[in-house]
Amino acid sequence: MEEYIDRVLISRESLGKRVAELGAEITQDYEGKKLLVLGILKGAVPFMADLIREIKLPLTYDFMALSSYGASTQSSGVVRILKDLDRGVEDVHILIVEDIVDTGLTLKYLKEILKARNSLSVKVVTLLDKEARRTVAVTPDYNGFLIPDEFVVGYGLDFNQEYRNLPYIGVLKQEAYEILE
Repeated sequence: MEEYIDRVLISRESLGKRVAELGAEITQDYEGKKLLVLGILKGAVPFMADLIREIKLPLTYDFMALSSYGASTQSSGVVRILKDLDRGVEDVHILIVEDIVDTGLTLKYLKEILKARNSLSVKVVTLLDKEARRTVAVTPDYNGFLIPDEFVVGYGLDFNQEYRNLPYIGVLKQEAYEILE
């Protein structure tokens, strides 16, 4: 599996340290508030699991699944809801947990939907921010790492549903696209 990894971009140790820092910051910011942590399937699961253990507050969590990639390395620009929330959000502050924000299209769409459902607030924590690819004005409230415009996998991020279980963030080799697509 690792034969198609060009290099490790973010180590397991760096991920753990930054997730702990984000958890501490979120704990402070949401003290005394009713918090719903909303994980975006499938990529955010490892990050969210580690993050909620670092948030030292009562919270609930739920998941949504959205898609703009399919089996490609490029966003299609069309966002589809594949799984919606299991509950209403009128009485909570929502913290969206994303694995990566690049074009911002999915995140912009999701924030608009959740605001329309009358949540108390909607903020975003992302593990990775690929600002160079941004096509809409969206800024995460909490940001793990700013990364270059390279296709990354690991720690929940995939290529064609593979590589999610790598314990680090790695850059996928260019030739893997032709072999694996």
